[in-house]
Amino acid sequence: MGDRTHTHTGAAGRAATADRPASVRNVVLVGHSGSGKTTLVEALALTAGAVNRAGRVEDGGTVSDYDEIEQRRQRSVQLSLVPVEWGGYKINLLDTPGYADFVGELRAGLRAADAALFVVSAAQEADAVAGTTRAVWEECAAVGMPRAIVVTHLDTARTPFDEMTRVCGRLFGGDDPDAVLPLYLPVQGPEAPDGHAPLTGLTGLLTQRIFDYSSGERRENPPAGDERAPLLAARNRLIEGIIAESEDETLMDHYLGGGDIDTGTLVGDLERAVARGTFHPVLTAAPAVDGARQGIGTVELLDLITGGFPSPLERTLPAVTTPEGTPRPAPVCDPQGPLVAEVVKTASDPYVGRVSLVRVFSGTLRPDDTVHVCGHGLTDPGHEARPCHDADVRVGALSSPFGKQQRPLDHCIAGDLASVSKLGGAETGDTLSGTGDPLLMEPWTMPDPLLPLAVRAHSKADEDKLSQGLARLVAEDPTMRLEQNKDTHQVVLWCMGEAQADVALERLRSRYGVQVDAVPHRVPLRETFASRTVGRGRHVKQSGGHGQFAICEIEVEPLPPGTGIEFVDKVVGGAVPRQFIPSVEKGVRAQAARGVAAGHPLVDVRVTLLDGKSHSVDSSDAAFQTAGALALREAASDTRIQLLEPVAEVRVLVPDDYVGAVMSDLAGRRGRVVGTEQAAGEQTLVRAEVPEIEIGRYAVDLRSLSHGTGRFDRAYARHEAMPPQLADRIREEQENGTNGT
Repeated sequence: MGDRTHTHTGAAGRAATADRPASVRNVVLVGHSGSGKTTLVEALALTAGAVNRAGRVEDGGTVSDYDEIEQRRQRSVQLSLVPVEWGGYKINLLDTPGYADFVGELRAGLRAADAALFVVSAAQEADAVAGTTRAVWEECAAVGMPRAIVVTHLDTARTPFDEMTRVCGRLFGGDDPDAVLPLYLPVQGPEAPDGHAPLTGLTGLLTQRIFDYSSGERRENPPAGDERAPLLAARNRLIEGIIAESEDETLMDHYLGGGDIDTGTLVGDLERAVARGTFHPVLTAAPAVDGARQGIGTVELLDLITGGFPSPLERTLPAVTTPEGTPRPAPVCDPQGPLVAEVVKTASDPYVGRVSLVRVFSGTLRPDDTVHVCGHGLTDPGHEARPCHDADVRVGALSSPFGKQQRPLDHCIAGDLASVSKLGGAETGDTLSGTGDPLLMEPWTMPDPLLPLAVRAHSKADEDKLSQGLARLVAEDPTMRLEQNKDTHQVVLWCMGEAQADVALERLRSRYGVQVDAVPHRVPLRETFASRTVGRGRHVKQSGGHGQFAICEIEVEPLPPGTGIEFVDKVVGGAVPRQFIPSVEKGVRAQAARGVAAGHPLVDVRVTLLDGKSHSVDSSDAAFQTAGALALREAASDTRIQLLEPVAEVRVLVPDDYVGAVMSDLAGRRGRVVGTEQAAGEQTLVRAEVPEIEIGRYAVDLRSLSHGTGRFDRAYARHEAMPPQLADRIREEQENGTNGT
């Protein structure tokens, strides 16, 4: 961050390697969709000498967004690791998708990283950095993760750089906006006819030097006379911000007394404040143009990463237990220590098979090692964790991913990341440890997927491959949840949003060769009796040999919601022999499970057996089961059957500005708002009860309604009576075969 000599230390075509944890930097790039994260990663790789001038690796592909789906959609949909070398350091750049649907990839990047670069675009509206980006910022703040901010697209800016820094200070600085300040001011060339001014260089506030990139090479010059006044004002504010974070309490007195502070002292204090996560510098960057070997601002950004961001040695590692849950001492980032590593991402390669991206927290991982793989799966709010699995597995080849290439590695030390092939059934979130001392790392949380996607195989040939393909999808992306609904008999893939659902369908087709059809999702309804009624079941058949004879009379009456099915025996005089009364109950309950009107399970009724008849020879268990079912069906034909729909308890967290719109929208969904309460960060929590039929697409609709800033969760509350007009419409749709509840 000061005046340094800069040389390429990477080399296109070979794997970046690390020999000690202190020389590793793991950095995740976070930002809204379209902010320029992938372009920035490629610019950093070019400056570090890891790719050629066209931003390509040897096979002609890009280092990020190389997946066919990403290229077709022109959008990142998965976590990408791009390792580069700079100044004797190995930097693992973790490029994450910016679209909210792929938050699982983002969480994996946060788990694998020790610091974060938040990328914001000046070409979009200033408030576009809010919402999900701010939520991730707060997540990082909660664990003390160091963060810096990179402003992109200044050449096509809607918002000038000084305004962007004020926006970042307001959104990310919290109570201390002076903890978010620029290290460099942009230098822009003459304004073009379209009104945009190209970025040509940077002014270093601490060094008071101009870093001019206009010639295609980075050159240092002193500032011109008209540039000194704005430089000094910004420099003084930066120095005050650094001194405020300094551990040397004498610096402020010295500065206020008019004394000069050595630039080296300021740089050292700045780097320590950044590493502690208490100061967040703002930089700007742009990709290389006209065949230049360096992108503008990329040298400065690489210097910040190596000088200001912490090494893995400085990270507090996740807690570990035995597989049975007994706490164990926290691992230490030591290549000579016992192995503790974690699968942060799982992918499928058409030639290699399953490939796991692994972060090694302790010890050293080598090819052909035998390791213990253990995991409960990632935590999924509102649902049970996946079953625990434990197995000893022999590690396959280690490699360093770089675009489509996998460059071989002979080891991976504590603090570093590597791709591992052939880890058996290892899934995202699983722990790798020594076979003699199995360990389990504390899992990280994933949001609950709330958009249902019901699918069915397109043909008989696809049915055999569908379950395997869906299982692989869920193993790769733990934000998706697979459900085999026992009531509707649908296969439902729960997703974060439409984009993730579309990508899932495309991957099933292109990667696993499964053609599937998306069908309307059905909500599990129930039936109940609206009033008291009676029914008679007569099952009499005579054929050669023993016949079938059973008659029973029942009374059915509704019960309060949530009661279920009650069966009462009031037979007197042995009209139904004692041994056949359980048979009648079995037949009644079987028919109730099948439904009596629209094919939905019957609930909340009391069935009373009043009378019946039997035959000494022809009566049997099967005959009375059939008679019980017939009696229930006849009783249903003489009264109104009420449809019951599930109601969910919904909690919506939105900024205060959107509360009115959210409450109005919930009312339009037949929802009942039961309360609101103030939450942190000028947000409101709205609690409501809403029929599940009305919130099938709420994950998509809320995102649109709140401009991506709203979040919600839901939990089943109860079934309650559906309005008659809606029930009639659903019955009509079912009769026509078009129901999609």
